[in-house]
Amino acid sequence: MSLKRSFKHLFLSTLFAGSLALADNSIGLDINNDDLELLGSVDLNRFTGYSDGTSYLLEASYLHADDNLLGVGLIGQNTLQGIPNLTLGLGAKTVFTDNYMALPFIAKGIYLLPLNDTIPPTSVTGSFAYAPSVLSFRDAKSYKEFRVEADMEVINNIHIFTGYRNIDTDYDTYNRNFNDSFYGGLKLSF
Repeated sequence: MSLKRSFKHLFLSTLFAGSLALADNSIGLDINNDDLELLGSVDLNRFTGYSDGTSYLLEASYLHADDNLLGVGLIGQNTLQGIPNLTLGLGAKTVFTDNYMALPFIAKGIYLLPLNDTIPPTSVTGSFAYAPSVLSFRDAKSYKEFRVEADMEVINNIHIFTGYRNIDTDYDTYNRNFNDSFYGGLKLSF
């Protein structure tokens, strides 16, 4: 991929993520030595006036690695009854590369650690996304993504986080581990 094309993708993703920030939600960036990922999240409940417990989120991400992966999804999440620090979410998203497209289902869990008041709010998140062949299009055969992340709100509405992701993109003719890496990042909430 040419430098000009990579810059174009990065610019468009930054512009998209910036527009998400203006919608009163969150924007994030994570990096390691080889990869850069832009993240954005919009709380759709703010636009609809719905406030009956379940949060509906529109999430988008752009991962610039050896290849580029764009993802856009919708997740509904709520606190689990009986365990007030645990939030569970279910949804679906669409992922794209140049010749690959899949529609994986997502399961997500967020646990807010019950720490004392002197330690900033800290959470652990795990998520899994999977698309079988029936939900994989173009040259895709299947899609699997696993993430685990630790997040700490160090300043009001400013989070630092670290995590691990493993993304497998299986094609009709071969299998490819798209990304297998640790990362660290910063997220701003608005």
